[in-house]
Amino acid sequence: MSKEFVDVLVIGAGPSGCVSSSYLKKNNINVKVVEKTKFPRLVVGESLIPRVMDHFDEAGLFPALDKMGFEKKLGARFLRGDEVCIFDFSDKFGEGWDWTWQVPRADFDNTLAQEVINKGIDLEFETEVIGIEFNGTDSITTVKNKEGETKEIHAKFVIDSSGYGRVLPRLLDLEKPSKLSPHSAIFAHVEDINREEGTEGTLISFDIIETEVWLWVIPFSNGNTSVGIVGPTEYIDQLSENGDVAEALRKAISLSDYYVKRFGNVDFLFEPRHLKDYSCSVKKLFGDGFALTGNASEFLDPVFSSGMAFATEGGMTAAKLALRQLNGEKVDWQKEFADYILYGVDVFTTYVKEWYTGNLQELFFHQPENPDVKKKICAVLAGYVWNKDNPFVKKHDTVIKNLANLIKMEKQQEQS
Repeated sequence: MSKEFVDVLVIGAGPSGCVSSSYLKKNNINVKVVEKTKFPRLVVGESLIPRVMDHFDEAGLFPALDKMGFEKKLGARFLRGDEVCIFDFSDKFGEGWDWTWQVPRADFDNTLAQEVINKGIDLEFETEVIGIEFNGTDSITTVKNKEGETKEIHAKFVIDSSGYGRVLPRLLDLEKPSKLSPHSAIFAHVEDINREEGTEGTLISFDIIETEVWLWVIPFSNGNTSVGIVGPTEYIDQLSENGDVAEALRKAISLSDYYVKRFGNVDFLFEPRHLKDYSCSVKKLFGDGFALTGNASEFLDPVFSSGMAFATEGGMTAAKLALRQLNGEKVDWQKEFADYILYGVDVFTTYVKEWYTGNLQELFFHQPENPDVKKKICAVLAGYVWNKDNPFVKKHDTVIKNLANLIKMEKQQEQS
């Protein structure tokens, strides 16, 4: 069996793996990336949030992405019947990017991967990790290519950015149930032939069908749009009696008074994809010689598009710490990686939970709007969930519930 020797092995060539490998390459680290699939490939997670732009910029990947002309995402719209709430990322608490992109991930991820290759990084597609052994922080990873040939990759550190493949969690028995209740999604792309001109045609929107059920609409610059339904798994399963995902998504679109005319009779560009019980977690985010990033560690819920933000945050943080460790510095992985990442996860977990209780929706649609509250929530939705100067970050576990209860009390007093 052949052998390769590298400083860092990155598993997965998605956004997290590309950010970490590109950063390490910039700092003269011998890094190798292995990716199980062949690009371009279809994947969910098409709505980004501004925090990811910091990572693409720092990793040197922004220019290649910017040339692609992806649809700019300046904020997001939430609909509930006749009620409308629009967040503008330029009107948020604190510093940070004011925009990001909404993207067909097949094109977006392929652009990232090709740019990584252009930077001289060794990236092997259609190469699957089938085993790993650790000796301290050193590791031997066994991989198999599409021809069935195996080899060993010896590394001083491994960053697992394998996404839903969750390679190290499976191989090292690190899987753990999510704290969130079971939710599922069905989505597809359509040729948006009924798209309106101007902002209406490009604005990402979330149409609330019921408190826990919502439709996403993500327009792309290529004229196509991603349409998906999210809700409790039991609800999603009942959209089609025989499990027909296309029938289920059509039924979901018919429930949207706002979008049924735009998408009701449009053909899907591929058989809709069904993501069942998508939330996941792990027992730990790191160990001797490895770190888990993105969906290989924690995935919450697509409602606030936090998936890629945690992926790139984890990838960049892991790369920086691995670099320090390789340079002989002692790194406190618990404090500097796990505690740091999990703080952001906890903030977003609160927002996801309070969305599904309806408390956050009370704040979104309350009239008249409170501009100060909206700015602080907007900063969270933009992904700046480590800025503890923002009370909606620092006091995330109480502030939403308390404000929602106050609004409900005011409504009761008005009705009495």
